[in-house]
Amino acid sequence: MYRVFPRKTVVTAVLLLSATTAALSPPGAAVAAERDSVTTHSGAGTEEERRQVEGYWTPARMKLAGALVPEITPVPEDDNTPDDPRPLPAGTLDPGATWTHGGAVDQSVGRLFFTFSDGYDGSCTATVVNSANRSAVMTAAHCLRGVGDPAADGTWHHNLYFVPGYRNGTKPLGGFSVRSAATSSRWNADPGGTTSQDIAVAGYDTGMAVANPSAGGRRIADVTGSQRIAFTKPVEGEFIHTFGYPKGRLNDPGVAYAGSRMIHCAGPARQGPKAPLLWGEACDMSSGASGGPHFARFDPRTGTGTVVGVTTTGADLAGGQTPTLYATRLGDSARHLYDWARTRSL
Repeated sequence: MYRVFPRKTVVTAVLLLSATTAALSPPGAAVAAERDSVTTHSGAGTEEERRQVEGYWTPARMKLAGALVPEITPVPEDDNTPDDPRPLPAGTLDPGATWTHGGAVDQSVGRLFFTFSDGYDGSCTATVVNSANRSAVMTAAHCLRGVGDPAADGTWHHNLYFVPGYRNGTKPLGGFSVRSAATSSRWNADPGGTTSQDIAVAGYDTGMAVANPSAGGRRIADVTGSQRIAFTKPVEGEFIHTFGYPKGRLNDPGVAYAGSRMIHCAGPARQGPKAPLLWGEACDMSSGASGGPHFARFDPRTGTGTVVGVTTTGADLAGGQTPTLYATRLGDSARHLYDWARTRSL
């Protein structure tokens, strides 16, 4: 999720800090009006590459993904909030709490890990969605890449690895490396003139990944199940449930969440005053929740719903009441990406 915070570059053993993002431009101002297309990237395609990614994401590395100075950051304590088998009553407002009610969402949503071009690790949230190849995973575009030439070194994140149902450094359903990924061609812009925020508030912060099969050869949706997806116009006041793995506490002890468990929010959707293409709900999630699903028609008894958006930012960029978690709602651009992902062969 978009925040202006320090990134690390190690030079002669000295930790130097620089801004991750440029100063904010007027929302969507630098985004061209021409039709977007699908830009793709190959990930772990060989067996050796899959093993390397699998071996990279140890429990300790997953727990510290997103720490600004992982070398000195304490490994966060586990979140042992007791599970509650009772379903959450329908229509319950929730500004942010550990999800304890199980259901399909506890398996189909997970933490998406990656490594930036500078060698530091990060994480987002992603969801397995219905697809013909049973291998499509939806997230935010900025969880897959930065702005710039898609062929340039460092534009795309690497070591992409999805852990459905992630909990306290464990992989309850195993982990899945990413075979290929796609974003809108709007991300191919010159980073000197267009920021990732420009593209996000213009409605293009969705991305798709195609997951490799498990070590046993099973496709991801056969392991986790999958969620419905729809490309519909937002409705003011529609009741939305959203999930994510915020990890801000790794860098700020005053923040509630360290990425240990999946967090849930629920409430009526409202339009972003500064970014009218983004819609959000009252929610205290922050960095790490990016890419997480915003569900319409979510059934708390079964943990199933229809993904209609993915988390992009908070009130600092989109405006409105604080805290609010805003989503890029799924439209034609997201549909193009989904059509590409759901038909990829493995």
